[in-house]
Amino acid sequence: MSFKLPHLPYNTDALAPKISKETLEYHYGKHHQGYVNKLNTMAEQDPELAKMSLEEIIKTKTGKPQAIAGQVWNHTFYWHCMKKNGGGKPTGKLAELIEKQFGSFDEFQQKFSETANNHFGSGWAWLVRDDKNNLEIMDTHDGNNPLSQGKIPILTIDVWEHAYYVDYRNMRPSYVKAFFEVVDWDAVESRLAQV
Repeated sequence: MSFKLPHLPYNTDALAPKISKETLEYHYGKHHQGYVNKLNTMAEQDPELAKMSLEEIIKTKTGKPQAIAGQVWNHTFYWHCMKKNGGGKPTGKLAELIEKQFGSFDEFQQKFSETANNHFGSGWAWLVRDDKNNLEIMDTHDGNNPLSQGKIPILTIDVWEHAYYVDYRNMRPSYVKAFFEVVDWDAVESRLAQV
């Protein structure tokens, strides 16, 4: 089995002007594709990898295979955390859980933004859950993924510079603010456990 670059769930201009077409073409077409290519090269050299899913590699491997599989999975997940005309605030069960866990949506947004903005170096900020829908904000470095820690991601933002440098240069906080204007809250809520 070879790993494939999944299709974006929207056109490359769908998130503009918050995330530009140029950024998406470069981020998705070059960076994400590059991670897929690297993983396929590794799988050619290690046939065991070719038989595994991304999730299996993330949960059972270490080092470069785990990091590269994580980058493929993380990017695919990230694209599905956003949509055209997204943003606003969550509703329903997700809104209730955020209010219960963090006090209010504004407090959640502030804490998530601080985690993303203060992450040192390259990585990701996440909203994760357990099997009882207890929510937690965390960050991971490089290609690491919460799945390897037994956590279930429901939202992520990529804070590698390639995610925002074309549009925001070194102003990560501006990018994080813009991200909240394209979040697909329906997709995030769909990832909650059915308890």
